[in-house]
Amino acid sequence: MSMPSCPPAFRLPDFRNLGVWLRVLLVANSFLLAAALAGNRTLAALPREAGELAALVEPSLLFTLAVLFVLAPLLQRLPVRLAGLLIVMLAVVATAGIGGLLVQVLGGDNSWRAPLAAGVLAFGMLLWFDLSARAHAPALAEARLAALTARIRPHFLFNSLNAVLGVIREDPRRAETALEELSELFRALMQENRELVPLSDEISLARKYLEIEHLRLGERLRVKWDVSDCPPDVLAPPLLLQPLIENAVYHGIEPATTPGEIYVRLAVKGDRVRIEIDNPWLGESSQRAGNRMALANLRERLMLFYDLEATLDSGVSAGRYRVRIDLPGKRKPRHE
Repeated sequence: MSMPSCPPAFRLPDFRNLGVWLRVLLVANSFLLAAALAGNRTLAALPREAGELAALVEPSLLFTLAVLFVLAPLLQRLPVRLAGLLIVMLAVVATAGIGGLLVQVLGGDNSWRAPLAAGVLAFGMLLWFDLSARAHAPALAEARLAALTARIRPHFLFNSLNAVLGVIREDPRRAETALEELSELFRALMQENRELVPLSDEISLARKYLEIEHLRLGERLRVKWDVSDCPPDVLAPPLLLQPLIENAVYHGIEPATTPGEIYVRLAVKGDRVRIEIDNPWLGESSQRAGNRMALANLRERLMLFYDLEATLDSGVSAGRYRVRIDLPGKRKPRHE
């Protein structure tokens, strides 16, 4: 039995994430307001004093964030303690340098307190982001388990086995292939899925699922793929595509008495990935219990993986129910 791996001693935030920027700006400006209140003598002068303080501090703060945005990949490859020290030093030097120049131009008190406060604030924010990441780790595991429970519908397993039994005498090779695909599908569902995976793996898993459903639904299930604009090395959360396609089958194909088509489109535009899946809309009665819960769970997983950088929208248009997801276009490093 292998020993569990120890978690890293410290975790850096992703300085290319919009949510990280918003949190840093919010906390820094809250400290600016607190500093203005602490030094304020008259309430009428508070807006002017807060504005003067912001004019001295905001440029160095934005400069620091811009440098961290550029250096984010390098910082992630460095030892975390060294990277954290460099971030604190950058905050101190930027505040001392840019703040000192602005003091000479705008006037004010050029002292060591502002650079020291910037260093302390940077260190405190790094600790907070680390604690937040550790707090989210159990939440991610819980969300994965909730997603797993929502995905493994008993009817799918039973229907798949019945479909295999139906063809085992007429086409034993096809039945054997279906059982192998079913095994691969459940092996992927049961894995510890905490890291991003290539979209090519997600597409392969979804195709295995659809092959099983084709065995059961036959010509009633038609799928159109459009993935030519999506490089295979783009990364995405594990088990993202298959549950969405399963929902499309469950809500748009199974209840219908005529054949229906599911449309799957994956494309990369710039540094963003768009995933669209739509299926026939059969009215409110076709949206069985669990669809909203599945989408809510998926939103939670996207939030845990990407913070504010990913979006999920769903709705009905022209008789089709569509789910659209936009993700950052992260790719697997070439050296891995």
